[in-house]
Amino acid sequence: MTISTVPPDRNSSLSSMRYDPRFQVETRSDDFDLTSGLRLIRRRTVMIVAIVALLMAAAAAAISGLKPTFHAESRLIIHTPLATTLGTEDSGRNDPLNVTSETERLLSRSIAERVIRDLRLDEWPEFNPALQKTSLIDEIRAILRGLVDREKPSSSVRNSIEPIIPEYYKALRVWRDGQGDVIQIGFDASDPELAASVPNRLISIYLEERKDSLRGRLDAAEKWILQRIAEQQNRAKAARDAADEYQETMDLVSNDDAQVEPVKSIMELGERRTKIEQSRAEARATISALEAGDDASLALQNIAIPDSIGAMQRELRVQEQDLERLLETYGNTAEAVVDFRARILKSRTDLSLAVDRYLQSIRAKLATLDQEDDAVRSALAAAHEKRSRSALAQTELVRLQRMADKEQTALEKLEEQRRGLAGQAMLPGAELEVLSPAAVPLAPQGRGRLFYLAGALLASISIAVTAAFVVEMLDKTVRSFDQVAGMSRIIPAGFIPRLKRKDRGNPSTLFGRMQDGMFDEAIRNVLISLKQSNGGKLPNSILVTSAHSGEGKSLVARSLAIELAANGSPVLLVDGDLRRGNLDSLFKSELKQGLNEFLSGLAGLKDIIHHHPSGIDFIPAGNPSLHRHAHSSDAADIIEMARARGQIVIFDSAPVLASLDTMHLAAVAERTLVVAKWGRTSRRALEFCLQQLKSSQNSELCVTINNVNPKKHANYNFSDSELFSRSLMKYHDFQT
Repeated sequence: MTISTVPPDRNSSLSSMRYDPRFQVETRSDDFDLTSGLRLIRRRTVMIVAIVALLMAAAAAAISGLKPTFHAESRLIIHTPLATTLGTEDSGRNDPLNVTSETERLLSRSIAERVIRDLRLDEWPEFNPALQKTSLIDEIRAILRGLVDREKPSSSVRNSIEPIIPEYYKALRVWRDGQGDVIQIGFDASDPELAASVPNRLISIYLEERKDSLRGRLDAAEKWILQRIAEQQNRAKAARDAADEYQETMDLVSNDDAQVEPVKSIMELGERRTKIEQSRAEARATISALEAGDDASLALQNIAIPDSIGAMQRELRVQEQDLERLLETYGNTAEAVVDFRARILKSRTDLSLAVDRYLQSIRAKLATLDQEDDAVRSALAAAHEKRSRSALAQTELVRLQRMADKEQTALEKLEEQRRGLAGQAMLPGAELEVLSPAAVPLAPQGRGRLFYLAGALLASISIAVTAAFVVEMLDKTVRSFDQVAGMSRIIPAGFIPRLKRKDRGNPSTLFGRMQDGMFDEAIRNVLISLKQSNGGKLPNSILVTSAHSGEGKSLVARSLAIELAANGSPVLLVDGDLRRGNLDSLFKSELKQGLNEFLSGLAGLKDIIHHHPSGIDFIPAGNPSLHRHAHSSDAADIIEMARARGQIVIFDSAPVLASLDTMHLAAVAERTLVVAKWGRTSRRALEFCLQQLKSSQNSELCVTINNVNPKKHANYNFSDSELFSRSLMKYHDFQT
């Protein structure tokens, strides 16, 4: 497209379709369905293919190095010997064989060493690491290990069996078949005959070692039990001798008559002491009764008395009765009454004398009973003591005899165990029934290399697609206006597709023949957005900036200038990046001075303007060493001068987040256009950039997304993805 020579009215309406978020559909970028997944795979095809290629290269190298492996198995059952199960007596045998324990025995280190030596597994490279070829990875690992560990392995370690043991166990499998008693032994090897020889040889070595182990255990047990029997015999003899010696020393008789006689004597003495106690009690009662009463006749009425005293008492009672009759007949003063009273007094005196003599005899009897009681008590205590000593001695004798019997019982049990061991030595340790010996396998195990390659391909594709999804989830860059639709005071200014690298800085392409494709339409769309946001007319001053450098703001600024100049609008393009401005390389002006010199006061405004043949006036950045901060008044002077000349000023400023000069320019510019690079500018940086600009400018901010990859953008699920559909790209014949 050539530059037009007829300048149209810059305030006239430009009719062109553009993206407007007010009319977007309800589809959101984070909605996921089958179509979205297919689109993701399409836009990440290069990444997926690269990951699949890398993984398949590694898998192919590993699969090509696989060697055929042959697997042989033997199945067997280990029984407890039949003679043991038929035994009716407990002859001291161990518990029945445990299948799990026997499985561990088959995996023992001693059996492994014998199998390795008998079958010479150390001569096979697959089991001996020293015979294997060292790979590059192993060499690097050895070098790194040598840097950490300076000690070199000794020759004894290199020539030992230790490195072969782990490889042997990797190839060997011994397991129990379910909950039954069947044990399976499998072995993997590159040689089929070796794969079959190892299980068969392992079974034979197992039987030999179990027989030797059982023989050794029986010999040790027999030696130990014979020693125990000798010790027990000495203890039993010592216990019997102690019991016999004690019986002779204590003169004990074990018959029942010797035990009955002491008991009989104690009973007789007890009966005798009881009678003495009764007699003593009666005597004390008689004495107490006689001593307690004043009238002897009354006291004698309550106790047993001799006949003579009884007769005297009866005679006294008769006389007292006769006295009462005389008193009734003759009175108290009669001579017969007085004589009778004298007779009664004499009878009472005689009775008292007789009672005293009886009392003295009772007391003498009580003293005799006391002496007899002391003698019986002493005899009874002696009998009890004798009986106690005899009982203790008899108890001790019984204890010694029981100890002797216990030692004899223990001796008999040891003898029984010895006989059981002698019988066990005649039996085999285990009965082995081989259900199926290991046969030489005819074909290697596993599947072919093609199967593994197909599996590796499927796994690689899965990993690659997963990685693509993860990368897509971690992508926080700006790719659509749907992602910034929530920001206020934002006007979407459309998408700008990417140009070929050779066309971005080619003056002949930009100034002589603008491309008539989607890029031109995008630049026109930006101008329409700027015009509509400014009340239907193009703004007098436009600030083009971005959040970071390298996002294409300079390309957009000069493309806007070229488009306006092509339509006949006078344009003044100002390189506002005072530190890293490079627009001069495009216009190739011969000016030695620029905006830096103007701000420093070293040059006037007219001295720094370059007039390009395309109709664009250009102000370069100038010498960056004279960098001065731009002020609003300086920018206002440039805008005022351009307005007087009827020009539209376009400032290509520094990034917002890099320099505060952009904030001063935004304060005086009529419109600000923020450029975000598709797939590079982060949403966080863009949001922060817009917040900074809003603080300096009250008007709405226009945002355009630059360097869009149309083919990839069309594969997204955004509502604006249709702007780069395949039919539109064919229509414009657009190629990146």
